[in-house]
Amino acid sequence: MIKIPPFLKSGDRVIILASARKISKQELCDTISLLESKGLKVCLGESINAEDNQFAGSDELRARDLQKAIDDKEIKAVFFARGGYGSVRMIDKVDFTPLEKNPKWLIGYSDVTVILNHVYFKHSVATLHAIMPVNIKKEIYFSSAIESLFSLLFGQTFSFTSTSNFAQKDCKVKGRVVGGNLSVLYSMLGSESFGQTDDLILLIEDLDEYLYHIDRMMQALKRAGKLKNLKALIVGAMTQMHDNTIPFGKTAYEIIEEAVKEYNYPKIFGVSIGHIEEKNNAVVIGGEMLIEVKNNQIKTLQ
Repeated sequence: MIKIPPFLKSGDRVIILASARKISKQELCDTISLLESKGLKVCLGESINAEDNQFAGSDELRARDLQKAIDDKEIKAVFFARGGYGSVRMIDKVDFTPLEKNPKWLIGYSDVTVILNHVYFKHSVATLHAIMPVNIKKEIYFSSAIESLFSLLFGQTFSFTSTSNFAQKDCKVKGRVVGGNLSVLYSMLGSESFGQTDDLILLIEDLDEYLYHIDRMMQALKRAGKLKNLKALIVGAMTQMHDNTIPFGKTAYEIIEEAVKEYNYPKIFGVSIGHIEEKNNAVVIGGEMLIEVKNNQIKTLQ
Protein backbone atom coordinates (compact mmCIF):
# COMPACT_ATOMS: atom_id res chain seq x y z
CA MET A 1 0.00 0.00 0.00
CA ILE A 2 1.33 3.43 -0.95
CA LYS A 3 1.70 5.84 1.95
CA ILE A 4 0.66 9.44 1.23
CA PRO A 5 2.49 11.88 3.53
CA PRO A 6 0.33 14.10 5.74
CA PHE A 7 -0.78 17.24 3.96
CA LEU A 8 0.79 20.50 5.06
CA LYS A 9 -0.91 23.07 7.23
CA SER A 10 -0.04 26.56 8.42
CA GLY A 11 2.68 26.47 11.05
CA ASP A 12 4.44 23.40 9.65
CA ARG A 13 8.22 23.41 9.44
CA VAL A 14 9.82 22.72 6.05
CA ILE A 15 13.40 22.65 4.80
CA ILE A 16 15.16 23.62 1.59
CA LEU A 17 18.34 21.69 0.83
CA ALA A 18 20.41 20.69 -2.20
CA SER A 19 21.09 17.14 -3.35
CA ALA A 20 22.91 18.04 -6.55
CA ARG A 21 24.29 21.31 -7.94
CA LYS A 22 25.34 24.15 -5.65
CA ILE A 23 23.05 27.06 -4.87
CA SER A 24 23.25 30.18 -2.70
CA LYS A 25 20.81 31.40 -0.06
CA GLN A 26 20.37 34.58 -2.09
CA GLU A 27 18.88 32.56 -4.96
CA LEU A 28 16.19 31.26 -2.60
CA CYS A 29 14.78 34.58 -1.39
CA ASP A 30 11.62 34.49 -3.54
CA THR A 31 10.92 30.88 -2.56
CA ILE A 32 11.38 31.58 1.15
CA SER A 33 8.99 34.55 0.92
CA LEU A 34 6.42 32.43 -0.89
CA LEU A 35 6.61 29.55 1.59
CA GLU A 36 6.33 31.94 4.53
CA SER A 37 3.28 33.57 2.92
CA LYS A 38 1.63 30.13 3.10
CA GLY A 39 2.24 30.03 6.85
CA LEU A 40 5.18 27.63 6.66
CA LYS A 41 8.30 27.90 8.82
CA VAL A 42 11.35 27.64 6.57
CA CYS A 43 14.81 26.42 7.49
CA LEU A 44 17.81 25.82 5.25
CA GLY A 45 20.07 22.79 5.11
CA GLU A 46 23.85 22.96 5.45
CA SER A 47 24.10 22.15 1.72
CA ILE A 48 22.80 25.64 0.91
CA ASN A 49 25.85 27.84 0.21
CA ALA A 50 28.10 24.76 0.37
CA GLU A 51 30.44 24.19 -2.56
CA ASP A 52 32.50 21.33 -3.94
CA ASN A 53 33.21 22.21 -7.56
CA GLN A 54 29.75 22.12 -9.16
CA PHE A 55 28.14 20.25 -6.26
CA ALA A 56 26.43 21.65 -3.14
CA GLY A 57 29.16 20.26 -0.94
CA SER A 58 30.58 16.74 -0.92
CA ASP A 59 28.43 13.65 -1.45
CA GLU A 60 28.75 12.98 2.28
CA LEU A 61 27.59 16.47 3.23
CA ARG A 62 24.58 16.36 0.92
CA ALA A 63 23.62 12.89 2.15
CA ARG A 64 24.01 13.96 5.79
CA ASP A 65 21.87 17.01 5.14
CA LEU A 66 19.06 14.95 3.67
CA GLN A 67 19.36 12.32 6.41
CA LYS A 68 18.90 14.94 9.11
CA ALA A 69 15.77 16.22 7.36
CA ILE A 70 14.34 12.71 7.06
CA ASP A 71 15.08 11.88 10.70
CA ASP A 72 13.71 15.15 12.10
CA LYS A 73 10.03 14.55 12.92
CA GLU A 74 9.40 18.30 13.06
CA ILE A 75 10.24 18.65 9.35
CA LYS A 76 7.07 18.01 7.33
CA ALA A 77 8.43 18.59 3.80
CA VAL A 78 11.77 18.68 2.01
CA PHE A 79 12.15 21.05 -0.94
CA PHE A 80 15.12 20.16 -3.13
CA ALA A 81 16.58 23.49 -4.18
CA ARG A 82 17.63 22.56 -7.70
CA GLY A 83 18.63 19.79 -10.04
CA GLY A 84 21.66 19.70 -12.32
CA TYR A 85 23.51 16.51 -11.46
CA GLY A 86 24.50 14.75 -8.28
CA SER A 87 21.56 13.10 -6.51
CA VAL A 88 22.49 9.63 -7.77
CA ARG A 89 25.96 10.01 -6.22
CA MET A 90 24.60 10.26 -2.68
CA ILE A 91 21.32 8.36 -2.67
CA ASP A 92 22.81 5.09 -1.38
CA LYS A 93 24.34 6.99 1.54
CA VAL A 94 20.87 7.90 2.85
CA ASP A 95 18.57 5.68 4.93
CA PHE A 96 15.01 6.43 3.79
CA THR A 97 13.34 3.79 5.98
CA PRO A 98 12.19 6.34 8.62
CA LEU A 99 9.78 7.64 5.95
CA GLU A 100 7.87 4.35 6.12
CA LYS A 101 6.65 5.18 9.64
CA ASN A 102 6.82 8.97 9.38
CA PRO A 103 6.30 9.92 5.73
CA LYS A 104 6.94 13.50 4.66
CA TRP A 105 6.81 15.23 1.30
CA LEU A 106 9.98 15.16 -0.83
CA ILE A 107 9.60 17.73 -3.61
CA GLY A 108 11.55 18.26 -6.83
CA TYR A 109 12.01 17.11 -10.41
CA SER A 110 14.75 16.72 -13.04
CA ASP A 111 17.84 15.25 -11.29
CA VAL A 112 15.69 14.66 -8.19
CA THR A 113 13.77 12.02 -10.22
CA VAL A 114 16.11 9.40 -8.73
CA ILE A 115 15.10 10.29 -5.17
CA LEU A 116 11.38 10.53 -5.91
CA ASN A 117 11.24 7.11 -7.55
CA HIS A 118 13.64 5.44 -5.12
CA VAL A 119 11.34 6.40 -2.25
CA TYR A 120 8.29 5.14 -4.16
CA PHE A 121 9.69 1.85 -5.44
CA LYS A 122 11.72 0.84 -2.39
CA HIS A 123 9.71 2.35 0.47
CA SER A 124 6.16 2.69 -0.96
CA VAL A 125 5.94 6.38 -0.04
CA ALA A 126 4.50 8.99 -2.42
CA THR A 127 6.57 12.03 -3.41
CA LEU A 128 5.94 15.18 -5.43
CA HIS A 129 7.32 15.91 -8.91
CA ALA A 130 7.11 19.70 -8.97
CA ILE A 131 8.81 23.04 -9.57
CA MET A 132 11.91 23.65 -7.44
CA PRO A 133 13.09 26.79 -5.60
CA VAL A 134 15.69 27.64 -8.27
CA ASN A 135 12.79 28.18 -10.70
CA ILE A 136 10.53 30.16 -8.36
CA LYS A 137 10.46 33.92 -8.94
CA LYS A 138 7.92 36.54 -7.87
CA GLU A 139 6.66 36.95 -11.43
CA ILE A 140 5.37 33.34 -11.49
CA TYR A 141 3.80 33.26 -8.01
CA PHE A 142 0.34 32.90 -9.60
CA SER A 143 1.30 30.34 -12.25
CA SER A 144 -0.17 26.85 -12.60
CA ALA A 145 3.17 25.39 -11.46
CA ILE A 146 2.87 27.18 -8.12
CA GLU A 147 -0.88 26.65 -7.79
CA SER A 148 -0.54 22.92 -8.41
CA LEU A 149 2.37 22.65 -5.96
CA PHE A 150 0.46 24.12 -3.03
CA SER A 151 -2.88 22.55 -3.94
CA LEU A 152 -1.39 19.06 -3.74
CA LEU A 153 0.76 19.80 -0.68
CA PHE A 154 -2.22 21.20 1.24
CA GLY A 155 -4.53 18.31 0.31
CA GLN A 156 -6.66 19.82 -2.43
CA THR A 157 -7.47 18.27 -5.77
CA PHE A 158 -5.91 19.93 -8.79
CA SER A 159 -6.90 19.82 -12.44
CA PHE A 160 -5.09 21.31 -15.41
CA THR A 161 -5.53 21.31 -19.17
CA SER A 162 -2.78 21.02 -21.77
CA THR A 163 -3.09 21.70 -25.49
CA SER A 164 -0.93 19.38 -27.55
CA ASN A 165 0.24 20.03 -31.10
CA PHE A 166 1.05 16.34 -31.56
CA ALA A 167 -1.72 14.29 -33.15
CA GLN A 168 -2.90 11.49 -30.87
CA LYS A 169 -5.92 9.31 -30.18
CA ASP A 170 -8.70 10.33 -27.82
CA CYS A 171 -8.57 8.30 -24.60
CA LYS A 172 -9.36 8.21 -20.92
CA VAL A 173 -7.18 6.49 -18.32
CA LYS A 174 -6.75 6.42 -14.56
CA GLY A 175 -3.76 5.00 -12.73
CA ARG A 176 -0.80 5.47 -10.42
CA VAL A 177 2.01 7.68 -11.78
CA VAL A 178 5.77 7.08 -11.62
CA GLY A 179 8.74 8.44 -13.55
CA GLY A 180 10.03 11.88 -14.39
CA ASN A 181 13.17 12.89 -16.24
CA LEU A 182 13.99 10.40 -18.99
CA SER A 183 17.78 10.77 -18.74
CA VAL A 184 17.67 10.13 -14.99
CA LEU A 185 15.35 7.13 -15.40
CA TYR A 186 17.83 5.77 -17.95
CA SER A 187 20.63 6.12 -15.39
CA MET A 188 18.54 4.17 -12.85
CA LEU A 189 18.04 1.07 -15.00
CA GLY A 190 19.06 -2.09 -13.18
CA SER A 191 18.81 -0.49 -9.74
CA GLU A 192 16.26 -0.87 -6.96
CA SER A 193 15.34 2.79 -7.52
CA PHE A 194 13.45 1.88 -10.73
CA GLY A 195 11.19 -1.08 -10.07
CA GLN A 196 8.48 -2.85 -12.03
CA THR A 197 6.26 -0.54 -14.05
CA ASP A 198 3.47 -2.98 -14.94
CA ASP A 199 0.01 -1.37 -14.77
CA LEU A 200 1.48 2.03 -13.89
CA ILE A 201 1.33 5.34 -15.76
CA LEU A 202 4.89 6.27 -16.71
CA LEU A 203 5.74 9.97 -17.00
CA ILE A 204 8.76 11.05 -19.05
CA GLU A 205 10.16 14.49 -19.86
CA ASP A 206 13.60 15.87 -20.68
CA LEU A 207 15.78 18.88 -21.36
CA ASP A 208 18.83 19.67 -23.49
CA GLU A 209 19.30 16.25 -25.10
CA TYR A 210 20.31 15.09 -28.55
CA LEU A 211 17.57 13.36 -30.48
CA TYR A 212 19.63 10.23 -31.06
CA HIS A 213 20.10 9.99 -27.29
CA ILE A 214 16.33 10.14 -26.77
CA ASP A 215 16.13 7.15 -29.08
CA ARG A 216 18.93 5.34 -27.23
CA MET A 217 17.21 5.87 -23.88
CA MET A 218 13.81 4.75 -25.14
CA GLN A 219 15.34 1.61 -26.63
CA ALA A 220 17.09 0.89 -23.32
CA LEU A 221 13.86 1.28 -21.32
CA LYS A 222 12.10 -0.92 -23.85
CA ARG A 223 14.71 -3.69 -23.67
CA ALA A 224 14.57 -3.53 -19.88
CA GLY A 225 10.81 -4.18 -19.95
CA LYS A 226 9.85 -0.80 -18.53
CA LEU A 227 7.54 0.11 -21.44
CA LYS A 228 5.76 -3.16 -22.21
CA ASN A 229 2.94 -3.42 -19.68
CA LEU A 230 2.19 0.18 -18.75
CA LYS A 231 -1.30 1.44 -18.07
CA ALA A 232 -0.34 4.54 -20.07
CA LEU A 233 2.65 6.62 -21.13
CA ILE A 234 2.47 10.38 -20.62
CA VAL A 235 5.08 12.57 -22.23
CA GLY A 236 5.71 16.03 -20.86
CA ALA A 237 7.90 18.77 -22.25
CA MET A 238 10.89 17.75 -24.37
CA THR A 239 12.66 21.09 -24.11
CA GLN A 240 15.66 22.37 -26.10
CA MET A 241 16.29 19.21 -28.09
CA HIS A 242 19.39 19.09 -30.32
CA ASP A 243 20.18 17.39 -33.61
CA ASN A 244 23.42 16.39 -35.34
CA THR A 245 24.82 17.72 -38.61
CA ILE A 246 23.25 14.67 -40.25
CA PRO A 247 19.63 14.96 -39.01
CA PHE A 248 18.12 12.12 -37.03
CA GLY A 249 14.95 12.61 -39.05
CA LYS A 250 12.35 12.55 -36.27
CA THR A 251 11.23 14.84 -33.45
CA ALA A 252 11.50 13.70 -29.84
CA TYR A 253 7.78 12.90 -29.76
CA GLU A 254 8.06 10.89 -32.97
CA ILE A 255 11.01 8.94 -31.57
CA ILE A 256 9.05 8.10 -28.43
CA GLU A 257 5.93 7.21 -30.40
CA GLU A 258 7.90 4.82 -32.60
CA ALA A 259 9.43 3.07 -29.57
CA VAL A 260 6.00 2.24 -28.08
CA LYS A 261 3.86 1.86 -31.22
CA GLU A 262 3.44 -1.91 -30.74
CA TYR A 263 1.80 -1.47 -27.33
CA ASN A 264 -1.94 -0.94 -26.96
CA TYR A 265 -2.04 1.36 -23.93
CA PRO A 266 -2.72 5.11 -24.30
CA LYS A 267 0.23 7.32 -25.27
CA ILE A 268 -0.36 10.94 -24.33
CA PHE A 269 1.97 13.64 -25.68
CA GLY A 270 2.25 17.27 -24.71
CA VAL A 271 1.26 17.23 -21.04
CA SER A 272 2.34 20.44 -19.27
CA ILE A 273 4.91 18.88 -16.95
CA GLY A 274 8.69 19.24 -16.90
CA HIS A 275 11.23 21.89 -17.86
CA ILE A 276 8.71 24.61 -18.70
CA GLU A 277 8.94 26.60 -15.44
CA GLU A 278 5.58 28.35 -14.83
CA LYS A 279 3.70 25.53 -16.64
CA ASN A 280 5.49 22.71 -14.81
CA ASN A 281 2.40 21.29 -13.15
CA ALA A 282 2.96 19.17 -10.05
CA VAL A 283 2.36 15.40 -10.07
CA VAL A 284 2.25 13.02 -7.12
CA ILE A 285 4.68 10.17 -7.81
CA GLY A 286 2.79 7.17 -6.48
CA GLY A 287 -0.53 9.04 -6.60
CA GLU A 288 -3.62 8.41 -8.73
CA MET A 289 -4.16 10.52 -11.83
CA LEU A 290 -7.12 10.71 -14.21
CA ILE A 291 -6.25 11.79 -17.76
CA GLU A 292 -8.65 12.40 -20.63
CA VAL A 293 -7.64 13.33 -24.17
CA LYS A 294 -10.15 14.74 -26.65
CA ASN A 295 -9.24 16.59 -29.83
CA ASN A 296 -5.67 17.05 -28.55
CA GLN A 297 -6.92 18.75 -25.38
CA ILE A 298 -5.52 16.93 -22.35
CA LYS A 299 -7.43 17.22 -19.07
CA THR A 300 -5.65 15.96 -15.95
CA LEU A 301 -7.09 15.51 -12.46
CA GLN A 302 -5.31 14.48 -9.26
